[in-house]
Amino acid sequence: MAEIITMPRLSDTMEEGTVASWLKNVGDKIEEGDILAEIETDKATMEFESFHEGTLLHIGVQEGETTKVDALLAIIGDEGEDISALLNGNDAVASEANEENTEVVEAAVETVEVPDGVVVVTMPRLSDTMEEGTVASWLKNVGDVVEEGDILAEIETDKATMEFESFNAGTLLYVGLQAGESAKVDDLLAIIGPAGTDVSKVASNFSVAGTAESAVKEEVKAPKVETVKVAEPVKQAAPAVTNSTNGRIFASPLAKKIAEEKGIDLSQVSGTGENGRIVKKDIENYKPVAASATASMAKFVPSGQEDFDEVKHSQMRKVIAKRLSESKFTAPHYYLAVEFDMDNAIAFRQQFNSIPDTKISFNDIVVKACALALKLHPQVNSQWLDDRMKLNNHVHVGVAVAVEDGLVVPVVKFANEQSLPQIGAAVKDYAVRARSKKLTPQEMDGSTFTISNLGMFGIESFTSIINQPNSAILSVGSIVQKPVVKNGQIVVGNTMKLTLACDHRTVDGATGAQFLQTLKGFIENPVTMLV
Repeated sequence: MAEIITMPRLSDTMEEGTVASWLKNVGDKIEEGDILAEIETDKATMEFESFHEGTLLHIGVQEGETTKVDALLAIIGDEGEDISALLNGNDAVASEANEENTEVVEAAVETVEVPDGVVVVTMPRLSDTMEEGTVASWLKNVGDVVEEGDILAEIETDKATMEFESFNAGTLLYVGLQAGESAKVDDLLAIIGPAGTDVSKVASNFSVAGTAESAVKEEVKAPKVETVKVAEPVKQAAPAVTNSTNGRIFASPLAKKIAEEKGIDLSQVSGTGENGRIVKKDIENYKPVAASATASMAKFVPSGQEDFDEVKHSQMRKVIAKRLSESKFTAPHYYLAVEFDMDNAIAFRQQFNSIPDTKISFNDIVVKACALALKLHPQVNSQWLDDRMKLNNHVHVGVAVAVEDGLVVPVVKFANEQSLPQIGAAVKDYAVRARSKKLTPQEMDGSTFTISNLGMFGIESFTSIINQPNSAILSVGSIVQKPVVKNGQIVVGNTMKLTLACDHRTVDGATGAQFLQTLKGFIENPVTMLV
């Protein structure tokens, strides 16, 4: 029976492949382990061997041509076998599969009447960017009486873990997700209604309705065909195996891999493939000459075992990845790096903190200085929209805070109008509550500019990705003591490096540079912020 051979995925990032050369022609006999073709991937040119025996009946991709992974590459079968149905029937098979699955969906999602008093509770959208949520914990169990306003569960969103209260009274009849499980917004979360009500059909119908469409999409991607199993990729440029006489040993990549795993010396194996090539079955049938020889050879085989742990992505991590990728690849970033003299700032902070019950940080000074500079340079405090630029007259500074699952950005509202101690108290409060996931979405929305400070970790300089829809983000490094030139003399000074990442659509280079000059004046002479 004919076997369809598809373009294999020969690397983890491969999406398509190019046939560099065919080593077999239509009509040639194929043995298991024979090299069919050389495939050029995104990483290297690799040999692709056959796991089937028969005759090469069809080649679907010519030398130099490129096709997607899983697309038709070749067909192997019995000599003279009719393969026209395989070549011409793909569209018909896909269409038929689509019709069949549509009928399955229509049959599955039949209308089920919801009993009186029963309310289906779905996964709520608890933030503007939330697409799915995870049940951190249930505060009610099935069978518990629920009053309007009772907290049903704690839901982990992309931004925080939040309490979800009931807007209905009744008995908790059904729970659709267990603690730790995730679901899309509007998927079934729970069912509340009169005690003793049978809601099994309601729950079952809701689940089918929510999943049937996605199931069809998976089923009709392509007609189901048997595909070739791909051997571990072996780069063509890899050094050839040699025997004791320095002559090359011809072996398939799979045979080499199995031999390495079993500790078999290929020079001791006789090949039965084409031109004496060693294939898979030769390794499987190999019997060592003597146990002592095998034991001697085995000591050269690594005995370690590869190991790894898998950590499921949190909702926060998923959204961070999505939003940062969108920002990096949609906003044309450029970077302006500066180094400020911090001697006056150090002295200013020492004097300020000498006031009883007052303590400010260098980060507080940077936040205040940025806020004042942004008022003078509104273009840096802007947002890019499809048909216009939005110049914000208010200044809301986002301060990046590292948490276990990633990064959150609480916002200091109207930062230019707040005093240094007010800014310090707000940032400290936000940082504490961010790490315990107690920030509200409102406290993380609305920033017009963002500051990311890694100075406390000893990082001297770095670049950040813009926190859209902001037009810029400032990366703040540590204060470093080093030799500097002042008044023509080399003296010990304190400096701090800052890097401004700008969206070139809204902030031109000169505009960004002017902002940094204004910022330099405030930070190097902090007393001017109090005037």
